[in-house]
Amino acid sequence: MGYKIQIEDFNAILRELRRVYRVFAPVNMKGKGPYAGTDLVGYAEISKFEQVVYNQKTVYSAKEALFKPVETLFYFTEEEFKQPAIQTNKILIFVRPCDINAFKRLDEIFINNGPYKDNYYQQRREKVKFILMECGAGFDNCFCVAMGTNATDDYSLLLRPAEGFVACQIKDPEFDAYFNGFNDSMEITPRFVEKNNITIQLPQNMDIDNDILNNPLWQEYTLRCTGCGRCNFVCPTCSCFTMQDIFYRDNDNSGERRRVWASCMVDGFTDMAGGHAFRNNQGDRMRFKVMHKFYDFHKRFGYHMCVGCGRCDDICPEYISIVKCVNKLKSSSPGGE
Repeated sequence: MGYKIQIEDFNAILRELRRVYRVFAPVNMKGKGPYAGTDLVGYAEISKFEQVVYNQKTVYSAKEALFKPVETLFYFTEEEFKQPAIQTNKILIFVRPCDINAFKRLDEIFINNGPYKDNYYQQRREKVKFILMECGAGFDNCFCVAMGTNATDDYSLLLRPAEGFVACQIKDPEFDAYFNGFNDSMEITPRFVEKNNITIQLPQNMDIDNDILNNPLWQEYTLRCTGCGRCNFVCPTCSCFTMQDIFYRDNDNSGERRRVWASCMVDGFTDMAGGHAFRNNQGDRMRFKVMHKFYDFHKRFGYHMCVGCGRCDDICPEYISIVKCVNKLKSSSPGGE
């Protein structure tokens, strides 16, 4: 069912939703851009529909609503430890199809990847529902169509901004009550991007062997990549983290354990006690990242980890393109056809 709702009426609905849900959406963050005087489009809680930025791609994905960049796992003293209180509010996120598909990938890593579930992630994930945002003609560097992530039916509401009103499809019966009394009905179905300007040639039936490991193409990235790790931090499916124990000044035996986002492209990520490191240069790290996104994950779960949002290409200061890397891999690998 769909409705045509005046924006001020939708804001009244939003006020009611915020009694139950924390509502996150892409917003314009003044002065938060990478250069002085520039803005950044990122996720934050909203109170009005007018705050939602529809015509730009966010720099960072919505994953930080569930998988926080810095999170305290527990507090400890000499005698005990205690987990932080769990927020009881449900979570509602304005999100595009590729990012909804990205949450499916994070679910595999945090919940379905073996016998031990990540309770911190799972407790939030069970509270999440999605508001679908359409992409129009798509954005620069997107290749979601090739990755099969341009469409989804995993959403509760579809909201399409129009001149003076919001077109709304209600897919989840849990939200019916919020729209009681609105009689201006309309037909609305989601419009998904069907073609991107960028195409990626995905290798099929590829095996990791010495031809892949020693492929000269990786050497280019040793020369170009600066190891800043931005590509991992903006990726909606990267899930690596490290641990930090913080000791309080007033008692050296008390503190908190935090987990913090980490990057496989940053120097020191694979360092072990004794000084050994598994990947010593940026070419090795690029090879690991690409094979993890386009081979390892597929081998375990049956589909690729990358969702084709293109954020890694958007953010790279050296203009490194993961699409061009994968295309080179296919053309140069004997088993990559």
